[in-house]
Amino acid sequence: MVQKHFTMEKRKDGFLIDKGAFDKDFIFGTRAVMESIHAGKEIDKILVQKELNNDLIKELLQLCKAEHIPVVRVPDAKLNRITRKNHQGVIAQMSTIAYASLDNVIDQCYAVGKAPLILVLDHLTDVRNFGAIARTAECAGVDAIVIPEKGSAQINSDAVKTSAGALNFIPVARVKNLFYTCRDLQKMGLSLIAITEKTEKLMYEGDFASPVALIMGSEEDGISQEIMGMVDDRVKIPLAGSIESLNVSVSAGVAIYEALRQRKK
Repeated sequence: MVQKHFTMEKRKDGFLIDKGAFDKDFIFGTRAVMESIHAGKEIDKILVQKELNNDLIKELLQLCKAEHIPVVRVPDAKLNRITRKNHQGVIAQMSTIAYASLDNVIDQCYAVGKAPLILVLDHLTDVRNFGAIARTAECAGVDAIVIPEKGSAQINSDAVKTSAGALNFIPVARVKNLFYTCRDLQKMGLSLIAITEKTEKLMYEGDFASPVALIMGSEEDGISQEIMGMVDDRVKIPLAGSIESLNVSVSAGVAIYEALRQRKK
């Protein structure tokens, strides 16, 4: 069964439920979710009640693992806030966009003689920042955005709206392990360049014209230590004022357009 959500409503039992604020489809019920997976529907993640562990749930979990669909164990109260229907302890959150294959994107770039320009977002959590970055990236011709399966901003209607529809056009690759993906990018000939304040090298000194993956860190923690330890270069955006940092969406825009400037030479 599919349900759309718009606003919050208080039920007679006191639960607040979504009536549909996010233009997002949910499918609920174990078999309905499994049928959707078999049908090839794009699913963002599946919420499963913590205590459930019957044979059908085990079958669902195996299917999710095979199809690389994230599963989140949640209390029953969270499921009840989403729907008043009989969800049977399982709710699938449908994807707003279709995710892309990063390998295919890069292969296509090389096939037409283009140096890939990839944007890696290391656990960026703010939906509006993500949408703004996607809008700039699409306008500048970035070939793909890479995000991790877990710990990243949800690509929901807010993100699509903030992106001015850009998320319907720019490829977004969602990966299980960002560290291994970055290592694979290096194997495919891309340099990893961290946009960070933790360096003295200015952005203008970096090589953005070659095949490159620009890495942006999260709003609170920046780029993770394990990824920072494997990058090929670290550059910073020069600042002349009193405030020591830019918003991540602004930083991404500056870095992306520096790449565009270098490639126009």
